[in-house]
Parts: sequence; C-alpha cells; structure tokens
Amino acid sequence: MANLLPPKAPSLPLGSKEYSQQYQDLFSNALRLYFNRLDDAFSNVLNTRGGQYLNIPYGAFSDYLDQTATANTATAMLFRATDFANGVSVVSDTKLTVAQAGIYNLQWSGQFENTASADHDVRVWLKINGTVVVGSTGFFAVPSKHGSVNGHALVGWNYFLSLNANDYVELWWETDSTLVSIQAYAASGNYPSTASLIATMTFVSNIT
Repeated sequence: MANLLPPKAPSLPLGSKEYSQQYQDLFSNALRLYFNRLDDAFSNVLNTRGGQYLNIPYGAFSDYLDQTATANTATAMLFRATDFANGVSVVSDTKLTVAQAGIYNLQWSGQFENTASADHDVRVWLKINGTVVVGSTGFFAVPSKHGSVNGHALVGWNYFLSLNANDYVELWWETDSTLVSIQAYAASGNYPSTASLIATMTFVSNIT
C-alpha cells in the first residue's frame, strides 16, 4: 500500500508592484500543486477502500499462562503478551490503557476449565480507572468434568466504552470454586497452542 503525502500549505511567491507573467505562473503553479495533493488525498481516503490510509488506535493482547482465583474473590485478569499496539497498551499486566479519548470496542475471550464433577459459576465484569462499570457483569456456568475429561468453555463478548485519554479498563472475574480456572494449552497433534485469555481494544469514534 502506498502512503499518502499529507497536504502542506504552499509557500507562495511574493508579488511585484506591477503585473508579471512570471510571478503569475509561479503563483498558479504553487496553488495547482497544492490542490492536486488535496484532490489526491481526499479521493483516496473517500473511495471504497479509503480506510487503508487511516491510522487509528488499537491493541491486541493475550496471555499464555494458567490463571486461578480464590473462590468468591474478585480477581483481575492478566494480559502479559502484547500482539499489536498503536495508542493502546497494557500497564501492570491488567490495565488496558488508551492514549486518546474516544469510543472503543473492547472484545475478550477466555478458555475456562472445570475439574469438578458439578457445574460451577463464573462472573466477569469491567472496571474503568478502578471503578466498576454498572451493568457490565456477565454470568455463566462452566460445565462439569465428564468421565476423565475436564469441563471446558470458551466464553467471550464485547463492550462499547467511552474513554478519556489515559483511562484504563480492567477485566475482573470471580468463580464459586477453586476447581475453575482459566487455562492455556500447549500445541498438540494438528492444532496449535491455546491462549488462556485474549482481548482487543479498537478505536471506533471520537466522543461527540
């Protein structure tokens, strides 16, 4: 993909007291080059694939270690690997932090495991700058162990969030049993390894 050249205001020549064809040609040519660059920028950005020229904030994060929690105890999810980052970063392994204000789409998924012979419940919710987000809790059950196979559930959903510059978001979880965990798995056979957690944060719009 070719990069667009950003339009730059032309340096117009100083005029003379009397009419000069040479000055008029230089003046017109400077404007022509400037307007050509404007036309090029707008025509590329506004066509059907113009989004390829836009640079928006985003981040993709994951974790490849098992995560556990004490029963009925709020625990922050950890994202210790950065896959992609542009204006969104992870601070202290838990805080998904944005450098620019805007509306963001936060998507996450977790690989939950249950080693018990009964189903167990899990709740996941958000905090922004350390304060819980009302209405953000998701409630689900991780199925029980069946035979010698532990119960598994790949769970995830997304949120739209209004954030100011330098705000941070955390994902928290709680389970009613220590036999439930968030698990990473090694590659085996024909399939690759499994991340315990994945989260992406994408800029959607400025705040209006």
